[in-house]
Amino acid sequence: MSETLRAADWIALHGKMPRLYVPAEFSVGATLPLPEGPARHVTRVLRMGEGTPLMLFDGQGREAGVRLAEVSRKQTTATVEAVWLGSGESPLAVHLGQAISKGDRMDYAIQKAVELGVAAITPLYTERGDVRLKGDREEKKLAHWQAVAASACEQSGRAVVPPVYPPKSLDAWLVERQEPLRLMLHLATGNAFNQVSRPEAAALLIGPEGGLSEADVSAAVASGFTPLTLGPRVLRTETAPVVALTLLQHHFGDL
Repeated sequence: MSETLRAADWIALHGKMPRLYVPAEFSVGATLPLPEGPARHVTRVLRMGEGTPLMLFDGQGREAGVRLAEVSRKQTTATVEAVWLGSGESPLAVHLGQAISKGDRMDYAIQKAVELGVAAITPLYTERGDVRLKGDREEKKLAHWQAVAASACEQSGRAVVPPVYPPKSLDAWLVERQEPLRLMLHLATGNAFNQVSRPEAAALLIGPEGGLSEADVSAAVASGFTPLTLGPRVLRTETAPVVALTLLQHHFGDL
């Protein structure tokens, strides 16, 4: 196999197959040890044996067509037969600032945002947000959210795993924003989406279940954010990014 092969060619040759995130250096002819999670999935869950074809992606934009080389209790390895650049990234780089929500709502927001091509996600502490994470709890949550993003990439065909940055205050996140298009969802405004020019990057701010406070809105407006409504109905905090990202990808991305 050569490095000119692509995902569609590999699938055409071998049929539909699992696609796994393995952060490793891909080179044709190399044999890679699979990390514990992917190894357990293909051997114990899918019960695949030696010689079975798979697709891997490194999280940085490269994909590989591989074949299981060794399947044992000690290790599972795969031999790389082809390497290519992934093609699942949107031309619009959206940085999502998502107020942290309880339970699996945050997981849902991250999962769907990744499926819709988001470039980066920062969980935010806002005035009305009632979730506060500290120390080990924050580290565990961050690792969990990054795993959710990686899993969403496996499912959606993306080869780049967008970073989920450590949680921070809304004010700290606003200071960092340089995107030419900056939007926040705020039901109280009558502003509908009417952006005409095509930006290369955007920042999207989603508030908590109770909405953004007046102080949050004022701080965002002072940082160049435009308040935006998505209609008369109140969307849940985990639904709002799905609708807003779909809108942005339709106008400026690849939907």
